[in-house]
Amino acid sequence: MSIAEVEAQELALEGATGGLWSDAFRRLRRNPGAILGAILVSFFICAAIFAPLLAHGGPKDQNLILIAGGCCPGPSHAHWLGVDQLGRDVYTRILYGARYSLLIGVVSVSIGLSIGLILGSVAGYLGGAIDSVIMRGMDIMLAIPGLLFAIGIVALLGPGLYQIMIAVGVVNIPIFARLLRGSILAQRENDFVLAARAVGVRRHRILFSHILPNAISPVIVQGTLAMATAIIDVAGLGFLGLGPQDPATPEWGTMLSDVNDYLQTAPWLAIVLSVLGFNLIGDGLREALDPKLRGRTGKFRERSRLSYLGAGRRKAISGV
Repeated sequence: MSIAEVEAQELALEGATGGLWSDAFRRLRRNPGAILGAILVSFFICAAIFAPLLAHGGPKDQNLILIAGGCCPGPSHAHWLGVDQLGRDVYTRILYGARYSLLIGVVSVSIGLSIGLILGSVAGYLGGAIDSVIMRGMDIMLAIPGLLFAIGIVALLGPGLYQIMIAVGVVNIPIFARLLRGSILAQRENDFVLAARAVGVRRHRILFSHILPNAISPVIVQGTLAMATAIIDVAGLGFLGLGPQDPATPEWGTMLSDVNDYLQTAPWLAIVLSVLGFNLIGDGLREALDPKLRGRTGKFRERSRLSYLGAGRRKAISGV
């Protein structure tokens, strides 16, 4: 085989890989950690949606006869995860609690993501004094520990589910804003942006049509990871008594606060598994969308092996 034939085979391996998102989804499907995370998250989503069908009654149903001999009876055939100090089925309350925790997590991350995207886009694209003012505000917010900041906001607004959503969302704003700003700064001077400016494309169209689609991938990864953090923050605020004021509300943090003297029940396991699921998905997305890994990871390995073959043939030909 000649050198020209070797080079032709190498170039043939560089076929079209499709778009960024199709390529990332293909790589994501091959990631065992991401698959496991998707299974865990799907399990809790299904549990939240079909809670009335899967549960053993209502989340507020009490049976004080079950705790007549003391608190708290362990798992049994009728109560798979036992009952709490008021005779309520823990398994049922965890299923219904998934609705609250996942809903609060999605809403709070959406709040932080939407406002953070606006601030980060404006700061990164316009720059100058606007960038300095916005980023100094974000620095001030980041200087306060996240959970302490959320506690202060809930203390200002009053305890409750809606207040927790707002508090956790505000805590996430500077994270998304700084991340998107840095990504936009990296994309702002690329050739395709300069070409769009040269042909007279308007500034807002350049931002939304050219820069943001190429800068949004790290923000999506952070959004997935922020869901895990939001679930922990929501549970922590509920454990501190800043969550729903109705003690019968089946929210995971409130359930932990109710049974902190009785370690037989374990709503913390649902928190751990759901957070693990979102973290695994976030790590998988980060690997799939990493610019260093985009395109042809598997094909690169194939090409590398062929390159060694080509190098050997070149040496043999040069030796002849």
